[in-house]
Order: sequence, then structure tokens, then C-alpha cells
Amino acid sequence: MKHILVIPDGAADEPRPERGGKTVLELAKIPALDALAREGRLLSAVTVPEGMHPGSDVANLALLGYDPKTGYTGRAALEAAALGVAIPPGDAAFRANLVTLDGRIMDDYSAGHITGGEGRELIGELDRDLGIDGVRLFPGVGYRHLCLMESAGADVPECTPPHDIMGRDIGEHLPRGQFASWILEVERTSRELLPNYEVNKKREAEGKKPANSLWLWGGATAMRLENFAARHRLASAGLITAVDLLRGIGRLAGLDVIEVPGATAYLDTNFAGKGRAALDYIYDHDFVVVHVEAPDEAGHNGDPEGKIKALEDIDRHILTPLSIMARYAGDWRIMVSPDHPTPIALRSHSSDPIPCVLWGPGLESNGAAAFSEREAARVGGEVLNAQTLLSELFDEKTAH
Repeated sequence: MKHILVIPDGAADEPRPERGGKTVLELAKIPALDALAREGRLLSAVTVPEGMHPGSDVANLALLGYDPKTGYTGRAALEAAALGVAIPPGDAAFRANLVTLDGRIMDDYSAGHITGGEGRELIGELDRDLGIDGVRLFPGVGYRHLCLMESAGADVPECTPPHDIMGRDIGEHLPRGQFASWILEVERTSRELLPNYEVNKKREAEGKKPANSLWLWGGATAMRLENFAARHRLASAGLITAVDLLRGIGRLAGLDVIEVPGATAYLDTNFAGKGRAALDYIYDHDFVVVHVEAPDEAGHNGDPEGKIKALEDIDRHILTPLSIMARYAGDWRIMVSPDHPTPIALRSHSSDPIPCVLWGPGLESNGAAAFSEREAARVGGEVLNAQTLLSELFDEKTAH
């Protein structure tokens, strides 16, 4: 039995009054996913434990069967693992976004989705020029980077994700804790330095948003995860993603992290390449995760048409070929689940239940008409804990 998990990040949403009360999942043309929902078991699940922030870190750990309340130290621990950056005992890592501020307003959490090359150049220059003892910067992907602070692990400051405060005054969302002043100094110094770099001068000349500040958040100390394949008695397991957070989970969990050329973690990502990579990997392995960030980015940008298109591209280029081959093979199981909702109206994550479908041998239909939040609530019965979903997918007793 082979198993596939597809995660359309942030795909779940809320009804849109101006579109007849439909969600983007109900508006999108997603025939392959709808067929999986009709033929398989459509469920409703909660990915964020009560009292925890609805971040992609927490939600994706839960989808992969890990308890975010046990041993989890924070998002930046996963991002550090993705970059191969060790967090020494007593130190803390922080996610470092390149953002665009308009005065005190968070104008763009991604600096206009700055490119990978531009982001790396700016972080390299900042790391060289920052001049703050005990602080190092490491380049990641696009606007997503990493900051390491000595001794900050003793009391990791509480920080607000920048995508949660789009259009708001940052003065109401400053870090809190013993080392908060250190974070504020890093951010203040970055605002003095960034406008002087050629990348930003060129972006402004071209009418693009400048990366005029760092924003630190997601602080964490070092962490470990139980080996994924061993805990599920698999010979092999892999992960396809363009996001450092997921790469970090994969590397800590011992998954094969599969790189796809042209995967950008945005609306222009290589959807077809991800679909081909999943087929290539699953041919001679037991399990593969295909994570696609694009719907989440569209949600944060308040872009319903972009989110609909991302869902349709996932359906056409990833779910269609995978489901065709699964039907031909006869012994494949597929699970499709968002990690959390990213409602267009909210432009941030929520903790609401997500729809999830389990499809394949032994997973009989429960009468769903399509894949949507509304249908999952109608036919799914009790809302499940997402940590249990993979156990259902891997349950060989139901496959015969």
C-alpha cells in the first residue's frame, strides 16, 4: 500500500456574501478533488489545539501526526532545521521577514514578495553591517529568513506574525519579554540600513515595494521530532515543499526532502513539477507529502481570484495525475487536507475546522457531494483531532 498526503495550505475559507455565500473551495473548479470527496470519506477536523496560535507550524505538525503541545519550542526551530542552522543551548532563533512598512503601518509582510536573489543579497548585507553583538542573520527563501540570538533562549520574547497585522499600526504589536528590547534594536537598525542598499534603490525605481525593515517573530529554542517513517512502520517517506517551515519539519522527522525546480511557494510555483515529483517518488517509496503554499499566500493577500486559481492549478496539475495513477494501481491511498483556514476576509489564519478527504481501498464514501467546508460539516460527523488522520490513512485493516 502506498500513501499520499496533499496539503493545499490555507485552502479552507469562509462563505463570501458577494459570491452567493460560497467559499473559494465551492467556487473553484476542482473536479479531481470533488471526485475524491464523493468516492472517499470526507471528514471535518481541527488542526490547532485549543489555546495555541493557528500557525502553519502547529497545524502542519498536527496533520503529520505530532502533538504540537509536546516538545514543540516554536516555529523558528523548524526554519533553522531547514537551513541547517544549529541552535546552541541557551540561544534562540527567530523567523526574520523582510517587510514593507508605511510609516508605522505593516504595509506588506513579504516586501512585495521579494525574489530569492534580492532577499539573499539584502540579508547578507544586513548580517555584515548590523553590528549588534550576539546576533547573526541567515538567508532563507524570498522574504523568509532567520535570526539567531545568543542567550535569548532563557526567555524567548513573544512576537506577532507580520501577516496577522496587515494594514495595522505596528506600535500595538511589539515584542514582549526579557529580550524584547534586543529585537527592537535589530529591527530599528535594519530600518536605518535597508534603504541604502542597491536592491531597494532598484526596487523603488521600478515602482516595487522596498524591503525597508526586518520583522522578527516565531522565536524558538532547539527541538527534536520522532522519526516519521519509524513511528508509522514505513520503509521510506518523502516531502515536497518550497517552504522552509515544512522543510524543517521534514528534516527533523527524517523525511526525504525533495526539491522541485521552479517551486516558489507563491502563485507562480511549478504546480506540474510538484505533481511529477510526487509520482516519481511514490513509484518506489511508501509515502509522500505534497505541500503547496499558494492558496495561503492568496489568502494573506486578500485575493479571492488568486486563491481560486491556485486551487484549480493544484487540482489540474497535482491531484488529477495522482488520482489517475492511484485508480490504475489499485493499492494507493490519498489524503487531501488544508493545514488551516486562511480566510480572504481575515487575511490571516483561523482555528476553524478544515475539510479532509481520505480516499482509497477500504475507505468508503460517506455521501459527500463535493470537497468543501460545508459538505465536510454535513457528512463528516464528529469533528476529529487532525493528529489522528494519518492513523486512519495508514490503517491497513480497512484496506481489505
